[in-house]
Amino acid sequence: INLSQKRGKATRMTGKPDFPWPAMVLAGATAIGMVVAGVSFWLALGVLVLWSGSLWLVRPAPSHFEAQARDRRSTATRDVMREAVEPVGLPLVLFDGERIFAANASARAALGAHIVGQDARIALRHPGAIRLLDMPDGESVTIPGLTGARSLWQLTRLRIDQRYWLIELADRTAEADIGRAHTDFVANASHELRTPLAAIIGYVETLAETPGKVDTETVARFHATVLREARRMQSLVSDLMSLSQLEAEKHDEPTDQLDLSAIVARLVGEFGATIGHARLAFARPDAAMPVLGDSKQLEQLVRNLVDNALKYGDPEQPVEIAVASADGHALLTVADKGPGIAAEHLPHLTRRFYRTDPGRSRAAGGTGLGLAIVKHIVERHRGQLEISSAPGEGTRVSAHFALVRDMETTMS
Repeated sequence: INLSQKRGKATRMTGKPDFPWPAMVLAGATAIGMVVAGVSFWLALGVLVLWSGSLWLVRPAPSHFEAQARDRRSTATRDVMREAVEPVGLPLVLFDGERIFAANASARAALGAHIVGQDARIALRHPGAIRLLDMPDGESVTIPGLTGARSLWQLTRLRIDQRYWLIELADRTAEADIGRAHTDFVANASHELRTPLAAIIGYVETLAETPGKVDTETVARFHATVLREARRMQSLVSDLMSLSQLEAEKHDEPTDQLDLSAIVARLVGEFGATIGHARLAFARPDAAMPVLGDSKQLEQLVRNLVDNALKYGDPEQPVEIAVASADGHALLTVADKGPGIAAEHLPHLTRRFYRTDPGRSRAAGGTGLGLAIVKHIVERHRGQLEISSAPGEGTRVSAHFALVRDMETTMS
């Protein structure tokens, strides 16, 4: 037993079994003793051979111990790597040969926890990602649609050692969306400017090429069209400049204390003097509604909302405007009784140049930027914008702003 324990201890320390010299010496001494005692030499030799053979039979194969030691080292290495990458914010997938043995929390959130333990080609699936498996270390591929229809990921292969390697995933979806948005914005702005400019040039060229040949009534109509299109371009340029300024100031929270209800009341009075007070129904609160804001931008917000309601609402029904207090916020609401908007359009209404009915919008003089400006103003004032509508029921737009007294209470 002592010999076995010693041999086992030596094996654990070295990872390989040592030769059983003590047992062989004991076997030889026993055989000599048997000969001295008068036992046949051949019988003693047979006992020695059998004893020695039994030692070799019960001796574990060196490969077994080596495999155990190798497995222990491999498990320890994997555990260390797994713990090292788990808190990393960038998605990382670790490979042992062609099999995934670990993925940190970010990678599991992006690709799913089921990928751990899978073959790389089954887990990644996408042809571009599978192509990366055969590329040299340090190579990258950009893959659209890896985690969703509009997603875009950059995958980079990195070597850890001869056996282990990893794939680093970088989400480029937001960058691609911004790039598409900029491209779409330039294209839409160019189109919106080109349309009235082409009309102006066409009418002016006609008048210039036929001096004295066009009757007075036609000339007046041409002049009116040129003036209308020029004003449309002026409105478009003004809205584009407003958006640019809002983008530049979006991180600067306004600090002036203003009474929202007073601003709305003044603008409603201006609209009423122009179009008639019968078109507007204003519910003004008894108390002031103090908010932190930029007066010019809040005025622009109210003008855009009321102007949209007047353009697209039922001309026989008044536009309802209200300012009220709700849950510590000043709530501005503008509602019309127009034809309403289908549900599929609602998530896109604040996009630049988005129109549910382009022909009707242009005929009404809209630039397609009104609600985009409203959205940016609300965001700069740290507010919340809500739009609700249904076909045949009209449209309601609400903007929430934190009341100043509520802010002071919170700060104290």
